[in-house]
Amino acid sequence: MVADIIRLNGDYQIVGFLDDVRPGDHNAERHGATILGGQERLDSLWREGVRHIIFGFGHCAARLRLAEVVRGSGFSLATAVHPKAIVATDASIGAGSVVAAGAVINPGVKIGENAIVNTSASVDHDCSIHDGAHVGPGARLAGRVVVGRAARIGVGAVAIEGVRIGAHSLVGAGGVVVNDIPEGVVAYGNPARVVREAEVVD
Repeated sequence: MVADIIRLNGDYQIVGFLDDVRPGDHNAERHGATILGGQERLDSLWREGVRHIIFGFGHCAARLRLAEVVRGSGFSLATAVHPKAIVATDASIGAGSVVAAGAVINPGVKIGENAIVNTSASVDHDCSIHDGAHVGPGARLAGRVVVGRAARIGVGAVAIEGVRIGAHSLVGAGGVVVNDIPEGVVAYGNPARVVREAEVVD
């Protein structure tokens, strides 16, 4: 999906992919480019003139952690906004973030770094999506919602105006958030209720 956005926009040329999770796939062709290796390739890619990296996976804390690694190697983070997304002129989108097809980002929205607003998600006025957060496909956030660092909003979940979802928390698919969700928990249902602690890796 991220590669498709990059190609549609034409701002960058895709040199290849890096994958630390499946080393057996190194040198394989995927989505029109080669898996070049893992993090060990960063220095050689820099020497070859590559200057930008973007993450194409959903693990929130890992995106934040690896952002520090690649920046430490001198790279900048690319940002990918699908040409069929609707983004208000005063909305801000941080480095490394991805806004997918059909997403709506309304006025006053602030999206941090390495965040994802996925396919057909709606983020209404004055919401704040913190670094590394993921608003899942078809999710609906009313105005002034705050989504904390590395929090995840599941597919089709809904949040009413002004609620806060704590850092590293997960709102399950279809959840309806009518009250604040604390940090580091899993919540789901209608209304969404905390069911257990979340695994927090930062």
